[in-house]
Amino acid sequence: MAKKNQLNFNRNAPDAELLDVEGKPVKLSTLWQERPLLLAFTRHFGCTQCKEMLDELVAGSEKIEKAGLSLAVINQGTPEISALFAEKFAPGLLMLCDPERKVYEAYGLVRGNLFQTFLNTNVWKAVSRAQKKGYKVEPAPEGQDVLQMSGTFIISTSGQILLPYYYDHIADHPPLDLLLNGVLSSSWDQPFEGPVGPGIKEEEEN
Repeated sequence: MAKKNQLNFNRNAPDAELLDVEGKPVKLSTLWQERPLLLAFTRHFGCTQCKEMLDELVAGSEKIEKAGLSLAVINQGTPEISALFAEKFAPGLLMLCDPERKVYEAYGLVRGNLFQTFLNTNVWKAVSRAQKKGYKVEPAPEGQDVLQMSGTFIISTSGQILLPYYYDHIADHPPLDLLLNGVLSSSWDQPFEGPVGPGIKEEEEN
């Protein structure tokens, strides 16, 4: 992946207006105004790892909310096809549509090479595990790029990147525990200007 395009910690998160599955416009910055935002990008709709990741987010949605995070998912589909995909694989999640992949590009998510996608032993092992769980390998719908990489970001209420997670390969989605527990078990809404780590707030109060 071209690291020169990647967003670093504390950089301003790119804002954009996208359509949800009902065709209603949603501005990204409205999603991080009150709570830090967990923003997850998927690949194409045939990707087994994406389906597995979405199931994990659906199953963990209550924990994500209790951790003080809002959640949105960006995909390559149009509202019509995204609505069908979300109904099956992402029920209850806010799904936003970026068929031209402009927001992918703004967040530094580029096309992967063959070793990040199809010629990686970690990917094939992950595909095999996913198939045993019932996830099928399917072709990408027309217009969706099978080489598109994905990523996960946590954005502060001030619009800054707190966690830029870029995949090394297409099966490299971050564990839910990392997303829930923050940096060194510090809450995502805790400022990073001073000491960071578990028990910091308690020490400051004593």
